[in-house]
Amino acid sequence: MEDRTVIEWDKDDLDRLGILKIDVLALGMLTCIRKAFALIDEHYGRRFELATIPAEDPAVYEMLSRADSLGVFQVESRAQMTMLPRLKPREFYDLVIEVAIVRPGPIQGDMVHPYLRRRSGRETVTYPSGELRQVLEKTLGVPLFQEQAMKIAIVGAGFPPEEADRLRRAMATFKRNGDIHLFRDKFVAGMVANGYDRDFATRCFSQIEGFGTYGFPESHAASFALLVYVSAWIKCFYPEVFACALLNSQPMGFYAPAQIVRDAREHGVEVRPVDINHSFWDCTLEPAAPSPPSSASGGGAGWRRAVRLGLRQIKGFSETNAERLAAARGSGYPDPQALWRCSGLRRGALERLAEADAFRSVGLDRRRALWVLKALGGPPLPLFAKEKPLKKPSPHKGGKGKGERGFSNEAKAMALLPEMPLGEHVVEDYASLSLTLKRHPLAFLRAELAREGLVTAAELVHLPVDRRLSIAGVVLIRQRPGSANGVVFITIEDETGIANLIVWPQILERFRRAALGATLLRCTGKLQREQSVIHIVADRLEDWTPRLHTLRDRTGDTDIRSPAKPPFAPAIKPPGYDARDIVISSRNFR
Repeated sequence: MEDRTVIEWDKDDLDRLGILKIDVLALGMLTCIRKAFALIDEHYGRRFELATIPAEDPAVYEMLSRADSLGVFQVESRAQMTMLPRLKPREFYDLVIEVAIVRPGPIQGDMVHPYLRRRSGRETVTYPSGELRQVLEKTLGVPLFQEQAMKIAIVGAGFPPEEADRLRRAMATFKRNGDIHLFRDKFVAGMVANGYDRDFATRCFSQIEGFGTYGFPESHAASFALLVYVSAWIKCFYPEVFACALLNSQPMGFYAPAQIVRDAREHGVEVRPVDINHSFWDCTLEPAAPSPPSSASGGGAGWRRAVRLGLRQIKGFSETNAERLAAARGSGYPDPQALWRCSGLRRGALERLAEADAFRSVGLDRRRALWVLKALGGPPLPLFAKEKPLKKPSPHKGGKGKGERGFSNEAKAMALLPEMPLGEHVVEDYASLSLTLKRHPLAFLRAELAREGLVTAAELVHLPVDRRLSIAGVVLIRQRPGSANGVVFITIEDETGIANLIVWPQILERFRRAALGATLLRCTGKLQREQSVIHIVADRLEDWTPRLHTLRDRTGDTDIRSPAKPPFAPAIKPPGYDARDIVISSRNFR
């Protein structure tokens, strides 16, 4: 910013000088929400700000209670998705608690289970005194926030406010210097002197110690809860807007674009592929078929929008090249030659587009588009670079009209090109885009997996609890939280949905290579299901990644390998299509 001066100060120096400290967090979700509001304004004519989103909508809380929260700020992690159906938020303050309770502090301080038992009515809510009731009533007698810990020290143990503030500072630095133990004896003695049971006082201090491993102030949790609600509201009523804005705000969150797209499609959103004649750098919204009226559309015609994937999804394709492509597009590119002449893109950028299967609107799949691009020759002279073709070609003839240089020979050669099996398209989609709209990789393997007795993710909802079963899926996320005592949580995906695995330390040691290195993972274990929270407790893991390497030759119409390619195929196969294995990256967190 012009005329702005930035001076770096140590936070402890600021504190000693009495200067106010403010944390300014660069949250990606704020970017996502801003982009979502702009899309809603542009396509639906409704203007929103954080303060004007309709409050306390039951549909939003119902969605969150189902753990339908992929992409939603702060509550999309495995732990939060497990907590949501148990806590069942019904009002804003429930979200404040949800944000604060899934933290190492409350977990290690043994606050989570008592709170859930009291919330569900399985445990009576009691308070040791009227004074502490005023402090703890909002959280059912369980201290969840740093402010409550300070008030307990003041009200229960007789700490003066300045000493309670020192206790707060010690909580924030517990792991670093261990100062919090210095307060233990005085805290317990103070509570006992005020008539509280010693065991209760010791338990209170143990919970306060837990905050040293990351507990939330209530004000911080409330600020985050607002973004939880707003992002959930957008996802609930404008799923196409939410998906589009989320894709345009990457990288952020737990899930890769492939899972964001899958989730959007499961919510009825039409997602359209990257295309030279329709895509811009960012993902955009396009008119889609009419849908029934909804509250989101103001009760009107209910016209929804489809998501068009942006050129940003193509690996190695720059924003500068995307701007050139869009600026020169006019009423559309009829063929690769026109794109080449008018946009000024270099051969490498054009081949990136072909590898991404972005020429479908001119009748060319990725193989045929690459074939045409290989025959372009040298770059056009500047005098003719912007010249438009005289006649728009028919897409049924490969996207080139007569009179274009070398077309007849290229058309004859393309006629000999073998059709790419669907499995090969899927492999190339992942190689170029890290996602596919065509078919999930596990769908090609399903028949053989079923013959081997493996279940699908969708079946876990109905199968008997404690049944030992096997399931296979692409690894999406691995998490190894410090508060989980060595337990690893793995999320896998098949063509029907996701499954959550729990891998205990002893199982991890036995199957470490598969657990930490597999792209396609087979898990055998016992099914656990409580309410809508489903896990498989693993007792055996196997790396089945080599099975994914068979996709290239699968047609998708059968579970066996497709017939051998014609003997002439390798000789005329376009450069750049040497066999390569599918690459699906997971996201790993600690």
